[in-house]
Amino acid sequence: MRRAYFALTPSPSPTLWEGGVEYVGARHAVPLHIGAAEGDKGGEGKKARLPVHARARKIAPASAIPCRTDVPLPGRGQGVGGFCTRRNLVSSDSAIGLRRVRYNLPVMDWTSLALSWTLWTPLIGAVLLMLVPKGQELVARAVALTITLITLGMAGVLFLGFNPNIVGYQFVERFVWLPDYGVSYLLGIDGVSLWLVGLTALLSVFAVALSFNIQERVREFLIWMLVLESALLGVFMALDVILFYVFFELTLVPSYFLISLWGGRDRAAAALKFFLYTFFGSLWMLIAAIVLAFEHQKAVGVLTFELPRLQAFVWEQGLPGNLETLLFFGFALAFAIKLPLVPLHTWWPQAMGAAPMPLLVVFLKTGAYGFLRFAIPLFPDAAQAFAALFVALGAISIVYGAIVAAMQSEIRRLALYAVVSHAGFIVMGLFSLTAQGFVGGALQQVNHGVTMGAMFLLLGMLESRTRTLQIAELGGLKQQMPLFAALFLVVMLAAVALPGTNGFVGEFLCLLGAYQSAHAGAYPVGWVVLGLLGTVLAAVYMLWMFQRVFYGPTPARWRELPDLRPAELALVLPLIALIFWIGVRPISLTQTMERAAQEWTKPYARQTGAELAGR
Repeated sequence: MRRAYFALTPSPSPTLWEGGVEYVGARHAVPLHIGAAEGDKGGEGKKARLPVHARARKIAPASAIPCRTDVPLPGRGQGVGGFCTRRNLVSSDSAIGLRRVRYNLPVMDWTSLALSWTLWTPLIGAVLLMLVPKGQELVARAVALTITLITLGMAGVLFLGFNPNIVGYQFVERFVWLPDYGVSYLLGIDGVSLWLVGLTALLSVFAVALSFNIQERVREFLIWMLVLESALLGVFMALDVILFYVFFELTLVPSYFLISLWGGRDRAAAALKFFLYTFFGSLWMLIAAIVLAFEHQKAVGVLTFELPRLQAFVWEQGLPGNLETLLFFGFALAFAIKLPLVPLHTWWPQAMGAAPMPLLVVFLKTGAYGFLRFAIPLFPDAAQAFAALFVALGAISIVYGAIVAAMQSEIRRLALYAVVSHAGFIVMGLFSLTAQGFVGGALQQVNHGVTMGAMFLLLGMLESRTRTLQIAELGGLKQQMPLFAALFLVVMLAAVALPGTNGFVGEFLCLLGAYQSAHAGAYPVGWVVLGLLGTVLAAVYMLWMFQRVFYGPTPARWRELPDLRPAELALVLPLIALIFWIGVRPISLTQTMERAAQEWTKPYARQTGAELAGR
């Protein structure tokens, strides 16, 4: 048998875009000699000696590997003979030794910059707001609202162009940003980030509309809200670890100023606590990312921070000793603080308790997304080794958040501890390391944004009328605000996961995935039971709060409260529709998320022999 020998030569700017397959650490393959393989009789010539600087691999040439041409490549078109991917590769001995990426990126369409336009439009709007003269609050509000609506329209274009049958990232954009340091401007979305991008754009419209209640430094407030929207969109689009870190940290800046300048009681201390906690965690993520990139360079010869490359490297070669564990916890610490996950949640009630309500409407689960996109996929062995720990912390968060929420005297703080409880479900689902858990955790992130966004939107409207959210000072509001009470009841039932609402589907899938892993012996099933207990406790404290606020005698000062206005109703009804739409037809979201689950669960399915979602 004749075999070809190639040297893979390092390059400072390797490509990802050749036929859907990546030769890790190389720009091109140089044939050194085509002769007889070792042991072949009658072979002609000898193997060429490889240069010392080249990272030599003994591989079969791509053209010698049979491919199925009927299998679509990720991103576009049909498979092309000679370019093999994991999806169209035919099992063959000739494939032994070929290094393939797990996440194949499609060839970039240079005519499409849909993600960049969506990402940077709010920031462009913030610059335009700087040009609005002071004192022109109405103009500033109109400009900000228009910008958010344009961004929402661009996000809608992404939905129209997204192909749910493709596994991998779509709308990929890649530019070399800092070539000497391996940093790229790499954007892409899959079936999970697509929904988070759309939800961010939608909630930003509502947050800006709710900010009409802001009366001081209106222009500056709207500028920071638009900067925050761009940062959140960047978090969900970035596929370069350093680029992700930039956007992840950028969310701190507008949030800090929004809390410190427009927050409530103890706003200065709350803003400082928020910044220090989250910034401290993010530094460990940055250090871990740098170490991982240098390990990639040491093994492959190329310095890069691109997520698909780093993930392929870890999956194929692994990391030495306990390094993977240390790097995993570097990422996990940052995301657990931002989530927030017990016991790293202590900053959350004080910081967000002082935050202006529009910030709470748009503030999504960036920490949970970090676990899903970076921490677990980059370090699969460490994630599996410590899955029991994080499932336990998730279960504790569910119960702890529910118990403490029941003890709160203010509706806002009750809702904030409910967020801690919801975070526990997401963590349990993700660290079940199953396809069901992945879909449940991803879906619950969307559900959390919809449900809690609607709740904080309604609370903002109530606070603008009463100037208080103290439960003891309210009561009997159903008599004066029946429409408000009805909509708040719907949102509350979604928060406690009533069947038929969006919360039920997400929590069910999270608990199902967690039970599957527990049943397989990954951790005690008692943690799942404890998480199930949390759903009961949530119903208790939510219903108790609703009864005290909306029933009973109405204080004299609330007897003239107006019900929801048409404009306010127009803000809330789309979120109410989403609650029932997701609850009744979750397949609208899960069918795209299941494609992402196929790739996400590969390392664990390989070890357990479990079937992947969709097969």
